[in-house]
Amino acid sequence: MISRASLCRPAQLNFQRQCLLQPSRFRGLATPASGSFSYETGDVGGVKFASRDLAGPTTTLAVVAKAGTRYQILPGFADGLEEFAFKSTYKRSSLRITRESELLGAELSAYHSRENLVIGAKFMRDDLPYFVELLGEVISKTKYTRHELQEEVLPVIKLNQKALLGRTLDLAVNSAHGVAFHRGLGTPLHPSSSTPMTKYLNENYLEAYSKAAYAKPNFAVVANGVEHSELSKWVGEFFTDSPDAAPSDVPAIDLTPSKYYGGEERIAHDAGNSIILAFPGSSSFTGQSYKPEISVLASLLGGQSSIKWSPGFSLLSKATEAYPGAHIMTTHAAYSDAGLLCISITGSSDQVRDASKDVVKALKKVAAGEVSKEEIKKAIATAKFKALESGQNVAAGLELTGAGLVQQGKAHQIDEVGKGIDGVTEDQVKKAAKALLDGKATVSAVGDLYVLPFAGEIGLNV
Repeated sequence: MISRASLCRPAQLNFQRQCLLQPSRFRGLATPASGSFSYETGDVGGVKFASRDLAGPTTTLAVVAKAGTRYQILPGFADGLEEFAFKSTYKRSSLRITRESELLGAELSAYHSRENLVIGAKFMRDDLPYFVELLGEVISKTKYTRHELQEEVLPVIKLNQKALLGRTLDLAVNSAHGVAFHRGLGTPLHPSSSTPMTKYLNENYLEAYSKAAYAKPNFAVVANGVEHSELSKWVGEFFTDSPDAAPSDVPAIDLTPSKYYGGEERIAHDAGNSIILAFPGSSSFTGQSYKPEISVLASLLGGQSSIKWSPGFSLLSKATEAYPGAHIMTTHAAYSDAGLLCISITGSSDQVRDASKDVVKALKKVAAGEVSKEEIKKAIATAKFKALESGQNVAAGLELTGAGLVQQGKAHQIDEVGKGIDGVTEDQVKKAAKALLDGKATVSAVGDLYVLPFAGEIGLNV
């Protein structure tokens, strides 16, 4: 059996030899802000990284690349890169990667969102050198082979496509993004079964795209549970093979700023009923169009209680008590330069129809200022808690911080997010609700279209 020491020692010896041959090239960019959950950031050899040294015996490490569906140059490429993570590289087979990670008791993961591709690992703190080397190897030395694409990657993508067909809410969310943003953020999170993906997705195109997606300006390395100097040392050693820029023969990643359009789409489906009422929202905290009042408005509208045995204080939970067959939830999807405030309603077609009318009435109530100061105060407290909880969560914090470094050059600092939400006023929430109603909404209905309403029937402009 291979011991932990034997797996990590080659990486340590290699670094020691390099230190003797060349001067240090590490430089810090910032000191950590106040608060135990703040990130310290840096740059080494053109690779951006961030860390926070949370006490504990384990470490979580991730590469966050600007390679989500928004930036893919052809359909299915974000899914393809995700599924090729931890497959064979030019140094190790996928079997060796699996066995070595198992011997170290680690967890490996890969997923993508609309903007980011996240490749990560959880492991014992002392095994940092091995996993920094592994992630650096995954993004720069993966073999994009035909047999792995045909036998392991495409079958998984096709299974995801089939699963998507039966989830009306996911179909409605994809539809709402497409109607709201068209291209870019409007690209579905996963390709539908009717997407002509096979004519685009092949091993040669995917390998070429990976060189652009994993170019140094397009990714950041983020870690929880590690000393900043240690992360700097190993990132500088094992991420040197990533290209400094995207190759000239690869189509450039589209960086066109997001634009909100709005509109309506209706999709017939017999597996259930879902409707999304969406409006332009706020960018993430590190973006240029960050509006903390949108998060407060989302909490004020709500729909689900956070207190057991209580319907909750939110306006939608009160307004829709008469529809027990409808499930209502307000969410806010924040991206680097835009956001989408979504109210989702699922259930029987008649209850979804009737509940959607009361949802719009509740939003008009906020715009008219017909909410108490106590309700606004509760919404601010709830929004602040959700934001801080999300930033404190290791997985969410890694992606938010990596995306902030890549997109705007600064980390997601949850202390500052909390201060921003604390400063929201009642008048700001009222103005935000009025602006949403005065502008164009996005309405996506999936299900029994004979019963589900049109936007105009519930009082929304599209």
